[in-house]
Amino acid sequence: MVVAGTIPNCVSYDPTFSYELAVIIHDGLHRMYEKQERIFYYVTTMNENYTHPAMPDGAEEGIVRGLYLFRAGGRKKKKVQLIGSGAILREVIAAADLLAEDWGVDADIWSATSFNELVREARDTDRWNRLHPAKKPKTSYVSQCFADRGGPFVAATDYIQSYAEQIRKWVPGRYEVLGTDGFGRSDTRAQLRKHFEVNRYHVAVTALKALADDGLFPAAKVSDALKKYGIDPEKPNPLYV
Repeated sequence: MVVAGTIPNCVSYDPTFSYELAVIIHDGLHRMYEKQERIFYYVTTMNENYTHPAMPDGAEEGIVRGLYLFRAGGRKKKKVQLIGSGAILREVIAAADLLAEDWGVDADIWSATSFNELVREARDTDRWNRLHPAKKPKTSYVSQCFADRGGPFVAATDYIQSYAEQIRKWVPGRYEVLGTDGFGRSDTRAQLRKHFEVNRYHVAVTALKALADDGLFPAAKVSDALKKYGIDPEKPNPLYV
C-alpha cells in the first residue's frame, strides 16, 4: 500500500466493510468509465469471515476521500480518537469497547479507507496555500475531520507504520501509530496481530499511554492494563525478530 502511494495515477484503498467496497467500486466506475480519467484503482480485500454493519448515514464522501467517522463515542472527560484501516479496523472497534468497559474512556472510531488519498489531498491543499499567500487559506480534509475532536489520536493498520504516519502533519494533537513493521510471518491472524502489536489490546494500551502522556490518565493504570491484557513489556521488538 505504501508503494501504491508513489504511483501518481494509482488510486488505492484498504476497505473493511462491504458498503465501503461498494462505494469505492462505484466511484471507480464513474471516474474511469464515465469521466474517462487516466487512472486505475488498487483495492485490497480480505477473506476473513465477519459481520458487516450497515453504512453510517452520509459516509459516502468520506469513504471516497479516505476517512469517515464510523462511530462516535460519548462525552466523558477521558476521550481518544481511534483510527483503523482494513483488516485492523475491527480490532480498533474492539479496542474502543475495552476502553469504555475497563477504563471509562470514550473513543470516536474512524475508518481510514485510504491514507494515500488523505495525504495527497492534504499536500495539494498545502501547495495551494503556499502559492496563494494573499488568499484565505484552505483546510485539508484531514484537518476538517479532526477539528474540535478531543484527546490523543491512535492509528493502527496492517501495514508498516509509514503508511499511517503520512498524515501526522495534519493531525491536531498527540498522534500514535501502530503497524506491522518487521519480518514476514506465517501464523494465525490472531497470533500475527499479537506479534506485531496491532491487536485490540495493544491499541487500547497505546490509547491509555497517550492519555497518560497528556496528563489525563494515571501512568500506573497503564501498567495495570498491560497486566490485565497479558502484554509482556519485555517482549522483543517485532521489528528485529
